[in-house]
Amino acid sequence: MAKLNVTFDGITDTTGYLFSLAKCVAAVLKNSEYESYAEDIIAASGFAFRMWADPKQLCPSAASIWEFKKQKQWFENSGLVCGYTERLWGEDAVEEARRCAAVEQIRASIDSGCGAVAWDISGCEWGILTGYDDEAACFDTLKIDGSRSQVSYEKLGKLELPILSVLTISGKQEKAAADIVAETKRTAASHLKGEEWCENAAGLAAYEALISFVRDKLTADTAWNLEYYLGTYGALKWYAWKFFERYGETELAGLYRTVYEAWKKAFDIKQSQDVTREDVRAEILQCLRTAEQAEQEALRQMA
Repeated sequence: MAKLNVTFDGITDTTGYLFSLAKCVAAVLKNSEYESYAEDIIAASGFAFRMWADPKQLCPSAASIWEFKKQKQWFENSGLVCGYTERLWGEDAVEEARRCAAVEQIRASIDSGCGAVAWDISGCEWGILTGYDDEAACFDTLKIDGSRSQVSYEKLGKLELPILSVLTISGKQEKAAADIVAETKRTAASHLKGEEWCENAAGLAAYEALISFVRDKLTADTAWNLEYYLGTYGALKWYAWKFFERYGETELAGLYRTVYEAWKKAFDIKQSQDVTREDVRAEILQCLRTAEQAEQEALRQMA
């Protein structure tokens, strides 16, 4: 039996909607020997720049549709060494073997003092595995809302959306700051240009999908969907701003401050006003256009 004290304390979440995978990885790092990586990881992995949008109804699940196995490569951009195990739909023949491999991977990570991040621990969101009990055959979990629970070894990868996806931190390799910044720019530019696979609008194209929806389709029934998008991507943009500020990239830091502040303003408007009103939607649309213009310029500089 082993258990770690992992919390979300110290992880900046300016809207309360910071994307669960990014927030969980940052928390795992913050509460481990790899604490020094926690500040950079959300930007260095590219998640501070990633946007996915469902143009039909702003379904929140669009934020979690990408090629999951790319996580290992993305998070290793920071200089970390990661372990990864997955089993997707249509892979029933390997389900048991992958589950057993994931259980061992998680146990080894916890034994080394580092929590594991897994899909669907928080109800169609990412969560953290913080401990294990072989006698009871279950893991202790920390959900994205801060609550704690348990999941049995047997149910790993078989919860609400039965996908197995487990990411762990297993080491680090020396990487110069200049290389981390350069790789972050390449990763960000690739996503913003739509080069990373996704079934929905991705990168800068997500702006038009979101703007069109707010302008033409938004109703009281889909208002929370808009809140999720504004809160999720707004909170991520803060990390892009602070990353470039920390590394002395003054122009990019200034652009991403503009991007972040525009998203945050749109989120605050949604929180405090009736988005079914045309004048309120117009304010939100102006914020999104301001962010889009600044991020287009950021892409030109990074590319």
